[in-house]
Amino acid sequence: MRETKIFSGTSHPELAELITQRLGEKTSPVTLKKFSNRETSIEIGVSVRNQDVFIIQSGGCGNVNDHLMELLIMINACKIASAKRITAVMPAFPYSKQSKKKSRSAITAKLIANMLTVAGVDHIITLDLHASQMQGFFNKPVDNLFAEPNIAKWIMENVDDYKEGVVVSKNAGGAKRVTSLADRLNIDFALIHSDPKVRFHQSCEAGKQNCITSQDDEGITLVGDVKGRVVFLLDDMIDSIKSFLKAADHLVQNCGAERVYLVATHGILSGDSLTKLENSSSVYQVVITNTIAVPSEKRAMSTKLQVIDISGSLAEAIRRIHNGESISYLFHNAV
Repeated sequence: MRETKIFSGTSHPELAELITQRLGEKTSPVTLKKFSNRETSIEIGVSVRNQDVFIIQSGGCGNVNDHLMELLIMINACKIASAKRITAVMPAFPYSKQSKKKSRSAITAKLIANMLTVAGVDHIITLDLHASQMQGFFNKPVDNLFAEPNIAKWIMENVDDYKEGVVVSKNAGGAKRVTSLADRLNIDFALIHSDPKVRFHQSCEAGKQNCITSQDDEGITLVGDVKGRVVFLLDDMIDSIKSFLKAADHLVQNCGAERVYLVATHGILSGDSLTKLENSSSVYQVVITNTIAVPSEKRAMSTKLQVIDISGSLAEAIRRIHNGESISYLFHNAV
């Protein structure tokens, strides 16, 4: 059987360390340099000839372009060093929100898929793609794992009254994700619809006539019942939090929700997002996985942030792929 070599880029060394610890391995040495003009230079520190290579590099936050170039160069360096098979382990796939054409924009996620293929990748392991059809962008095998089993496990172990809860999507696009988690937890689900062009019409008790709110008011409609119940506001990623805060405020202030958990796989949390969440009276806790590195200073200043370790699922996927085993188990079970 081929030996395994595991390399880590600079995007998330903490996660790479957790994965290798679970596998009883160590990351193999690699030297990364930056030239004076900011070009990236990478040199693999061990022989990879005829070996099974796994390169762990996340995307979606921080220096996304630098991390992507690191990954492409590492893949190509292993390819021309005669590695037998190269698997890119990308817990968060970069540019995943740019997966369809809008006006004159590029389908950038497809471009990234092509770049990885040209660099020499043979296999992709990722987690909760923004759009599952992105797997069709590749002509190489893609294993799109799900964080749902680990998220469900965390909820069942840490939220005592979850059985009386409701899983809520803040837009129609997340309906499938929400119903899947609700089915796993055996609880209800609900959907928020927002339309900035909609103005609410309601009956005025005093004048017995229709009253219209300000034209600037956003129409938010909740389909479902959350009154007096705990809410899990679910999405695949948390980046810009304006829509999350608006939804959480509506659920608590207008719909009577007892408390709101923001739940997502990828916690990008750009800029001062975490500070705004910390200051929100409507958000009880923010639950994410560690697919993306959250700086230690951000973690230290937050009392609401809860991070679920996903390294077990990724480590088991690596082990099963190396041994030629099925990974279907990971789609339904937390590791």
